[in-house]
Amino acid sequence: MTAEPTHDVALSINGVPRLLRVPARRLLSDAIRGEAGLTGTHVGCEHGVCGACTVLLDGAPVRSCLMFAVSADGAEITTTEGCRSADGGLGPAQQAFWDCHALQCGFCTPGFITTITAFLEGNDDPTEEEAREAIGGNLCRCTGYQNIVAAVLRAAEIKRRHGDTPSRDRAPVAATTPGGAAPP
Repeated sequence: MTAEPTHDVALSINGVPRLLRVPARRLLSDAIRGEAGLTGTHVGCEHGVCGACTVLLDGAPVRSCLMFAVSADGAEITTTEGCRSADGGLGPAQQAFWDCHALQCGFCTPGFITTITAFLEGNDDPTEEEAREAIGGNLCRCTGYQNIVAAVLRAAEIKRRHGDTPSRDRAPVAATTPGGAAPP
């Protein structure tokens, strides 16, 4: 039995140039986790339905479990680890998930973080309806989505107020849930 031939894939992951050697049929999600060692990208349904494996490909959200790594050759990939602030602290979506208690088990969170990060690049002041639409392709089996929607709105607020200001220099901003109540 002969070994499956491998291919070199040159890409940038979270701003770091990488050269990965992968079999032709290696999924992007598996290459990110296995060859690149970035385990923040989760693999859930492996059918592109749940969104846990969502990464940004040249800034656009894609299901990494549906894409071969070789087809990402030359691309800029951003994973949940790359959605951080310029100083390495929590990025707006990550901070908002913390502030709004928007996760329970956390399995779906990386896909939500990347999805929200991309969404806020084109809409820095979304309505609640737009927030719900933005996360509509990601599934969570724990939270009931109310706090995730609040986190989208909170992330937009953080982004509007602080932009790329390092997280350690941010003044606290009171977090609220839909309806105006502060989270527990």
